[in-house]
Amino acid sequence: MEGAEFRGKSLAATARDIADGYLSINPLILKKLMPEDYKSLYHYLRKIQTEVRSEKFPLHDTLSIRSRNMRLHRLHNAIIILQHIARERKVILA
Repeated sequence: MEGAEFRGKSLAATARDIADGYLSINPLILKKLMPEDYKSLYHYLRKIQTEVRSEKFPLHDTLSIRSRNMRLHRLHNAIIILQHIARERKVILA
C-alpha cells in the first residue's frame, strides 16, 4: 500500500483531504489511478472513516457534531463513488 501517490501526495494524505473537504472524488480524478491504487485509496478511506466514528461524540457542541457528520458524509460518498468506478473497471476492492 505504501508508495502510491496522487498529485504529489500519498494516498493516505489524499484520503484525509477528502474527509476534510479539500478534495472531492469524481470519475475523472480516478481515471489517473492504477487498479492497485483503487484498493489502497479504498482502504485508507475506510480506515479514516473508522477513526472518525471512533472519536468521542460531542454531545453538546452542535458545530462539532456537524463537522463530524460532514466528514462522515464526504467519506461515505467517496467510498460509494470509488466502489462504483471500481465495479465498472472490474477491480476487486475487498
